[in-house]
Amino acid sequence: MKLTTLLSRLLGFSFVMMMPASALALDIHAQDRYEDELIKTIDSLSQQQLDPALTRIEKLVNKNPKFKLAQLIYADLLLAKAQPLTDFGARAKKSKKALDDLRDEAKQRWSHFASSPNKQSIPASLIKLSDKTKYAIVVDLNSARLYVFKNENGTPKLVKDYYATIGKKGAGKHVEGDNKTPIGVYNVTRFIDDKKLPDLYGSGAFPIDYPNNWDKRLGRTGHGIWLHGTPTNTYSRPPLSSEGCVALSNTDFTDLRSFVNIRQTPVVITPQINWLSNKDWAAQQQTYTALLKNWEDDWESLDSSRYLSNYSKEKFLSGKKTYQWWSNHKSKVNAKKSFIKIKLNDISMFRYPGVENMLEFSFQQNYQSSNFNKVGNKRLYWQRNNNEHQWKIIYEGPA
Repeated sequence: MKLTTLLSRLLGFSFVMMMPASALALDIHAQDRYEDELIKTIDSLSQQQLDPALTRIEKLVNKNPKFKLAQLIYADLLLAKAQPLTDFGARAKKSKKALDDLRDEAKQRWSHFASSPNKQSIPASLIKLSDKTKYAIVVDLNSARLYVFKNENGTPKLVKDYYATIGKKGAGKHVEGDNKTPIGVYNVTRFIDDKKLPDLYGSGAFPIDYPNNWDKRLGRTGHGIWLHGTPTNTYSRPPLSSEGCVALSNTDFTDLRSFVNIRQTPVVITPQINWLSNKDWAAQQQTYTALLKNWEDDWESLDSSRYLSNYSKEKFLSGKKTYQWWSNHKSKVNAKKSFIKIKLNDISMFRYPGVENMLEFSFQQNYQSSNFNKVGNKRLYWQRNNNEHQWKIIYEGPA
């Protein structure tokens, strides 16, 4: 049997269709040395090298016997030496679901390395990171991958990526107990040490602030969405197996801890990352920076109609405050002032995932006027009107 056919049976998908132009050109840069060895095993098989693959996978399972996927591939390769394989895990004493879960894990891990993003590319969701933001996390739900970006003088640079597990029922959390992972822009709120947690959460947890303002506006319920590790008797979990959290191996979670700053590390959870070239990303940032600057200028103009033109008459809602309330209130306030000065600091901008044409801006706002001054943190949600192709504010409130 050809090894590519063997590999297709092992992994349960057309390996030939997923191979890079040259298997030798495969960019293997796994952050986790165990995943690195697994991918190199698969790469050896793609080059018709069964014995080197078998030697490599044997060393891997000896180093990490908790790696269930590696154990199963090792058993199958041993069996392949003696007889033709009929299916993935042909002799394994596992349920069909357990085998399907391991096959999905193999597919996700291999797919990432067969078509991994250019390290110079930037997710469209990261429009701008505050100077106070050292690192940002982006979770790609479709590829079961968590990416870490370093803020290098305002430009996000990919520094790490990890295989990740998400909710049993996939993405798009709506209600308590639906076993889905939320989609949105969140922040890490604290760290919980493993000594204070059940073994399920492994080497610790970072809770995030789900439900956020947007989730609450849509009536989404639930709580306790965390980034966390895995049980001590397990190396990794299948792609869809959490109750809505994002889980990493304990090795990876421990590594991730060095990149997380409480309340200052954004976590963008998206169905699928839209990767941009550096040039396209810079152009995008320029466009949305101008949008925010226009809002500032319109506010400082004391022209209420000009200022309110930035807000959606149909969709604006801040708590229980409708556009009509907002319009009346701001018109009265502005009429009593001789000047307004706005200065924005620590600006972060995101394309909001899972919602068509929506932006989230957050910043520290220094407001000065002839009769009132205030410094505070603010958040704006913008959405583009498809008919008029104009961006309008649909939410304004504290960050």
